[in-house]
Amino acid sequence: MGEKIMKDHGHLSAMYAPLSPQGQEPLSGSFWSPRFASNPKFRHYRRVIKMLLAVALLSYVAITVGLGIPHRGPNAASSFPATHATNLQTHDPSIIKHGDTYYLYAVGEHISIFNAPTLDGPWTQSGTVLKDLSVIPKGDREKPWAPMVLEHDGKFYCYYSVSEAGCRDSAIGVATSDSPGAGSWVDHGIIVQSGTGDGSGSYPFNTSNTIDPAAFIDGSGQAYLTFGSYWTGIWEVPLNPDLLTADVSSANSRHLAYEPVAIDNGGDNPNPLCRDGSHPEEGSFMSYHEPWYYLWFSHGKCCDLDPNALPAAGQEYSIRVGRSNSPQGPFVDQNGDNLVDGGGLVVYGSNGDVYAPGGQGVLADSDSDILYYHYREFRPSILLVWGLRS
Repeated sequence: MGEKIMKDHGHLSAMYAPLSPQGQEPLSGSFWSPRFASNPKFRHYRRVIKMLLAVALLSYVAITVGLGIPHRGPNAASSFPATHATNLQTHDPSIIKHGDTYYLYAVGEHISIFNAPTLDGPWTQSGTVLKDLSVIPKGDREKPWAPMVLEHDGKFYCYYSVSEAGCRDSAIGVATSDSPGAGSWVDHGIIVQSGTGDGSGSYPFNTSNTIDPAAFIDGSGQAYLTFGSYWTGIWEVPLNPDLLTADVSSANSRHLAYEPVAIDNGGDNPNPLCRDGSHPEEGSFMSYHEPWYYLWFSHGKCCDLDPNALPAAGQEYSIRVGRSNSPQGPFVDQNGDNLVDGGGLVVYGSNGDVYAPGGQGVLADSDSDILYYHYREFRPSILLVWGLRS
């Protein structure tokens, strides 16, 4: 995620936490954290957002170089539940379950695929989605960003993005396969793009950054693509029935979330596509838990962090959410604030050994909704090297 101010492959990890079914109050001895439950700002969402503590909380660590982030700020000890790491190292995870096997897709050369018998692992890399470079002629074609995979009518769809750090000359593509593992994926190329190329001059692509894709199919069978990072925030367009193309008419696009307050002056890059991206919201993901649609997103700064000059407390990555009775919004938080106006309930933020959690998704598994994400890990040293490779 992150405006991709460089997905600098810092020490990132993620965890999952099941969310108990709607309408069920915590039972005696349940995994619901009393500290989390007692916080008034969470009560509005209490029936859905119940972070379970005693189950193993999955963490995915993405790397090459890991930054040791010193403890500081009001969230160093907080009401957020603790995480639980596994041995997997990855970034921007997307998880599905097919049969008895979990599949995880993540940033890596040609989009990495991992599989495991449980969310606790052991996770093993089984191959890649793409056999070679993305067919999209722009951005990082070798290591596409933020893949998101879903299964529909027996076919698997992997939505991914290509871009360059700090610029919005970006595109979203899709690959398909008849199986979730490696070997049979076909890269269909561009769905939408911003910055340059066909369609990039039309609204909302002339103001947005087409990365961090997520697809969602509602109960009627209508599919939607959400996307966006920094600049003008998070957008949505309908997907056509083939799930490979989008309805890009401006009348059917929706602006779902935006941070009105810029975190800096936007820079002075001579390329207009590489400045003004100072509004830190991205990484959207939509889920449904009757009767509400939930829009999850990452807010704040995630990347290129200097351990000695971190963002002000609360300005780093955190996971936020709003809900709506329509997949097209508007989405509001527990106070009724529209996400386009800067609203959003903070579901999970920095705490304990966790710094800047984000890159989240929700997996519906049995009778639970499972929230998973990556994060940076606190360490006492200034720099940690984890699996450094060229």
